Amino acid sequence: MVELILFVILSAVVIGGALSMVLGRNPVYAAMGMLATLFGLAVIYVIQLAHFVAVVQVIVYAGAVMTLFLFVIMFIGVDKAQSMEEGLAWQRPAVLVVVAAIVAAVGGLVLSGRWEWITGDRITSGGQLAQIPEAPNGTIEAIGESLINRWLLPFEATAALLIIASVAAIVLAFYRPRRVSPATEDSE
Repeated sequence: MVELILFVILSAVVIGGALSMVLGRNPVYAAMGMLATLFGLAVIYVIQLAHFVAVVQVIVYAGAVMTLFLFVIMFIGVDKAQSMEEGLAWQRPAVLVVVAAIVAAVGGLVLSGRWEWITGDRITSGGQLAQIPEAPNGTIEAIGESLINRWLLPFEATAALLIIASVAAIVLAFYRPRRVSPATEDSE
């Protein structure tokens, strides 16, 4: 039941972030909406026991790609000046209420005893260690085995395509067409 509630909440976060990314007029706010979407997806991956995919999602997309996006947005600059006045006076108290509700809900789950952290081992009532079965799709071993056995050729083809595209972008960036002087055109 907890997973369903978390999934509904995180789905709302992901959809809200995606809508703010698409509908946002300010590029910085649109990038923040994309960041909310990426973090929401990472937590959904954790709920589905795909921990490796969640870590990659946070490190690669929410970390590196969003840093690059924000750097480009700040480098280009936003054309219009921003007002420094607080337009939504109710926003800070609303955030405090939401944070207090989340802390109370998590605290209630932990104190009720119905919350259990998922680890590699579980201690049974007899004091013995019992292994928890892992999710078959989200582990590093499952991803590596699938990548090597089933998807090696498409993976290598994609890597080659990305390298070729990077080299082509560098060549186009440094390409300078030759100027032909009018004197040499007349002599030919």
